[in-house]
Amino acid sequence: MIDVSEQHGGTVVLLTLNRPPANAFTPEGLETLRETFRQIDENKRIRAVVITGHGRKFFSAGADLNTFASGDREVARHAAAKFGAAFEAIQNSRVVVIAAINGYAMGGGLECALSADIRVIEKQARVALPEAAVGLLPSGCGTQTLPWLIGEGWAKRMILTAEQVDADTARRIGLVEEVVEKGAAVGAALQMALRVTKLSPQAVAVSKSLIHLARQGVPRHAALALERERFVELFQHQNQCEGVNAFLEKREPQWSAD
Repeated sequence: MIDVSEQHGGTVVLLTLNRPPANAFTPEGLETLRETFRQIDENKRIRAVVITGHGRKFFSAGADLNTFASGDREVARHAAAKFGAAFEAIQNSRVVVIAAINGYAMGGGLECALSADIRVIEKQARVALPEAAVGLLPSGCGTQTLPWLIGEGWAKRMILTAEQVDADTARRIGLVEEVVEKGAAVGAALQMALRVTKLSPQAVAVSKSLIHLARQGVPRHAALALERERFVELFQHQNQCEGVNAFLEKREPQWSAD
């Protein structure tokens, strides 16, 4: 189950993974998550999303292993597809996505957080990709997203040895961007999301898509050429003129979401 609540006048959405006791994912829950992001992308009023877990102990423990107890390959194929589709929807979303890691983020739980643009973690939280310990592997983009984010060495250490990483280590290796006190992750993430709403919607969305080119293996010269092209294209929208003139006139810009 996913709880959805509007924040900051509807410009920010708080998504809470709520499936006690550990907020584990089922294929049905993953489909709900994917559909939720589809709806969010269609609502131009929404600028940012914060994802967190219900309760104080878990962000998410990952997949509900009851799904795989039968050893049925078709069940596994279906579940893997749902994991990939849900987490790719998060990565490719128009909005800025911030994970507020409030507790254990294990397996698919960590992959969900890795799919966000920015991660805030509470100091008591732990993260891991321990799938190999139960005869599985990360299938929610983890084997590709984690090494892109933190490098091959630490990605191998986490996936091939199932090591749990504490909050300070996660920050040190670049897995998260901020460590906060227990109970403070959602508040910190919402404050970060509020800053997003103060920026040009078009500039943020295009910048996010350009940053992602680095993980897609696009040659540097091609990415730089596209960067310049996208810069010029911003001048087709009224927000470019509004932003520059608001700065020169020392006032807050009034952005258009269209």
